[in-house]
Amino acid sequence: MDQLPLYQVDAFTDKLFKGNPAAVCPLEAWLPDSLMQDIAAENNLAETAFFVKTGDQFELRWFTPLVEVDLCGHATLAAAHVLYEHLDYDAASIAFQSKNSGLLTVSKNNGALILDFPADELAPCQAPGLLQESLGVEILECAKGKTDYLVRVEDQDALDSISPDFRTLSTLRVRGVIVTCPGETYDFASRFFAPASGVDEDPVTGSAHTTLVPYWANETGKTVFTAQQRSKREGILQCRLEADRVKISGKARTYLAGHIHIETQHDE
Repeated sequence: MDQLPLYQVDAFTDKLFKGNPAAVCPLEAWLPDSLMQDIAAENNLAETAFFVKTGDQFELRWFTPLVEVDLCGHATLAAAHVLYEHLDYDAASIAFQSKNSGLLTVSKNNGALILDFPADELAPCQAPGLLQESLGVEILECAKGKTDYLVRVEDQDALDSISPDFRTLSTLRVRGVIVTCPGETYDFASRFFAPASGVDEDPVTGSAHTTLVPYWANETGKTVFTAQQRSKREGILQCRLEADRVKISGKARTYLAGHIHIETQHDE
């Protein structure tokens, strides 16, 4: 029986029980994919991040309870928080190498952590009938990014009223669906649904803002935004578009630190 360190971190918040919880599992070497997927399923959080140090960088992967994903913001923020707060990492920035999203960096600034992620590319499209049916709200615009649909609704009342049919929504061949509108207090507001990936509604989704920020930059001509994700746990994100990159700033709090016990042998 082996022991592995495990941390649970509330990301995009400075308060416990707010923001988006992620599990972080630092590794000395990669585990079998099936074992990492089982750990993520056991954690039953939106994401579990695993990382391995390679030279002066860290290879980073993310798993939902059901699948591995190409990009995750809050679990990257959580991984950086663990390195800085628990593993004595002291450089000004952290370089994470991902399988399908390239180089991602996280730096510290006045107590916040700043993610530097690639901006998504959006193509306008007709909203699928199943999408309209599952959301149950009028869709004003629809676009398709690399992994998600983005749909715009009229206002925050419409956004807050959405109670999706998750079974229908899960049949769409995308990671998830971002729903957005102009904000009342903040520049824009959003919610994120990903039942096909094992997450009905994600509390605060950093990666979705790599899609939202280019969209709202095109709509408003602005490049700097304060965004609100209107889940029950809520998250506030400071975002900036810089050429083909999106910088997303937030804080994090450790909820628990401990160990998990796994069998030495595990089939792929």
